[in-house]
Amino acid sequence: MKGYMSAREASYKWGVSESRVHKLCQAGRIPGLERFGRSWVIPADAKKPEDPRRTGGDSLAGKR
Repeated sequence: MKGYMSAREASYKWGVSESRVHKLCQAGRIPGLERFGRSWVIPADAKKPEDPRRTGGDSLAGKR
C-alpha cells in the first residue's frame, strides 16, 4: 500500500523491535493506524510515539 509501512518497516525506521511496534499498534498509540486483514498498516509519515517509561529526568545511576 502506498503511503503506508508495515510493522517491520516501522521497527527499522524507529530503531525498536518489531514486537514493540505490534504492542504500540495494539495499544492504539500510533495516529492513523489501520488494520488490513491480520496486519497493521502504519502511515509512512507516522512518528515514533513517546515512551512514557523514559521521562528524560534524572537517572538513578550513580546516586547511591
